[in-house]
Amino acid sequence: MCGIAGYINLDRSKQVSENLLKKMTDCISHRGPDGEGFYTKDNIAFGHRRLSIIDLSTGDQPMHDENGNIIIFNGEIYNYIELREELKKIGYKFKTNSDTEVILKAYTHWGYECQNKFNGMWAFAIWDQKKSELFLSRDRIGEKPLHYAVHNNTLIFGSEIKSLFAFGVPRNIRPELIEIYLTLTNIPAPHTFYKDIFKLMPGHFLRLKDSNIEEKKYWDLPAIDEKKMLTDEKSINENFSYLLGDAIKLRMRSDVPFGAFLSGGLDSSSVVALMSEISDRPINTFTIGFEHKAFDESKLAKEVADKFKTIHHLGTVAPDDFKEILKKNSFHYDEPFGDSSAIPTGYVSRFASKKVKMVLTGDGGDEVLSGYTSYQGIKLSNAINKFPGFITKSIPIINDSIAPAFKGGIRYKLNKVSSIIKSAGQNFPERMAEKMAYTDFQTIKQLTRDIKDVIPVEDHLKEVMKGCSYKDDFYKLMFLNFKHDLPNDYLVKVDRMSMAYSLEARVPFLDHRLIEYMAKVDKNIKMQGWERKSVLRNTIGKNLPDSILNAPKKGFGIPLREWFKSDLFDDQLKNNLDKISEITSKPLVSEILKQNKLGEKDNGNFIWTLMMLNENLT
Repeated sequence: MCGIAGYINLDRSKQVSENLLKKMTDCISHRGPDGEGFYTKDNIAFGHRRLSIIDLSTGDQPMHDENGNIIIFNGEIYNYIELREELKKIGYKFKTNSDTEVILKAYTHWGYECQNKFNGMWAFAIWDQKKSELFLSRDRIGEKPLHYAVHNNTLIFGSEIKSLFAFGVPRNIRPELIEIYLTLTNIPAPHTFYKDIFKLMPGHFLRLKDSNIEEKKYWDLPAIDEKKMLTDEKSINENFSYLLGDAIKLRMRSDVPFGAFLSGGLDSSSVVALMSEISDRPINTFTIGFEHKAFDESKLAKEVADKFKTIHHLGTVAPDDFKEILKKNSFHYDEPFGDSSAIPTGYVSRFASKKVKMVLTGDGGDEVLSGYTSYQGIKLSNAINKFPGFITKSIPIINDSIAPAFKGGIRYKLNKVSSIIKSAGQNFPERMAEKMAYTDFQTIKQLTRDIKDVIPVEDHLKEVMKGCSYKDDFYKLMFLNFKHDLPNDYLVKVDRMSMAYSLEARVPFLDHRLIEYMAKVDKNIKMQGWERKSVLRNTIGKNLPDSILNAPKKGFGIPLREWFKSDLFDDQLKNNLDKISEITSKPLVSEILKQNKLGEKDNGNFIWTLMMLNENLT
């Protein structure tokens, strides 16, 4: 796991600067504190920061091969041992035991097709000396980031946007993306919050040849026949168990101490269960607890740790040093990022990094298994739409009329019921926009109405869904989870917060073999009746404590709504929303704070989303 940065002057007569390259890598030193390396020649500059996980003695980068090709690489190729043996049989010789050298040899032998041979997470750059060609690649799902820009006749790229700023790319923001951000809590690829800076899309590669830049797709979700989905439950359970077990086994390859994040949820508990079967020593597990019981799953995590005899570590999140948290998140995300679960992810990453250098996580389980409550919501919407129209129209009216009589938990639930019923009659993109937003749609529209040329979030989601051939809303949601939510939100969250503390996070549920197989499984096998993650429950879940199987679904949430009610936060909230108030309705921002403080609406997460935007406005 590492950080990469580099640039190529399109004018070949223009020499590169190692001092400038070092500035680009110094600002991402947190991604690789174990070493640095540079290659500068003529118009080419490759820089690398190393976090040593595999082949500690001979895996330094940039790495060269006998053909003069050069690579810098961030990530892990988990099947590198098998690929190395395959290439050895063909006749290739290896000088190191690293996965980096395997990538170089694989590229030499298979060309661009090498990407489809890799099982892993990656962002890499290869300079092909003979072809005078740059090859940038990003993994299938988008676990590892890669940004690029063309500025002053130079192609600049890096793991994080801050490397491009260090080069001198201007920090010109794009206010037209604010409605999309406030709804989705992120800036989706290929966009960034800055003009002329882009994210390489997951499953894509970029080729630079003779000043021509071309981006191509090399991987996609499989095409499915919705009338012929996999329905043999016994076979599905067997294949799923094998694929997840093998994915975990591959991801436990490491030359340094490692462990696992354990939230107390079904996915991370299953990962820990399988790790404990494979390992010949106790697994280190890391859990973060909360003082607010509604958000705390530490007792459930402890039950799993006790059952599988892990070496368990528990930390607690408290609302201290909030200003420092805000600054740190703003620094590491480089652009507005409003998913508040980044806060506990940062805490558990910092906590774990004191003991290990690598962890496995349960991320991706909800996508692979179609396990979000929103899948239940699709079933519920289909059922609601069968009711007579006067019923579906009258319930929200009655609900909204009695809600003001309550505050706190009851009020929040009444608001939720109204939202579900109102959204049931919307088309898929509109319903998803409502579902994703931390507040009601009307509030977001009011906040952004004075921003010039603002892009409606519905238009963005319609554009995303143009690439979807699936017809059933259940499978459409699966597409959206993989194409949008994972690469733009959840994986960004984990990558930036784990790497902020020089910790590598590996995600076995996102093994591409598992994704491709489970995408073809019938929805009624994935969700039997109203039961989420039926496949996992009927396999690995049988070995978990009953309390894990019976626990309600919880995200990796944080009690922001309660924290922001405290008088301690009054001044901080006002000071950290000053720039927002200049471009939006100041009275509306004040009303959002007031509603949360009085318990009329749960605006905690949305206030955090506003604060992260505020930090990035210049």
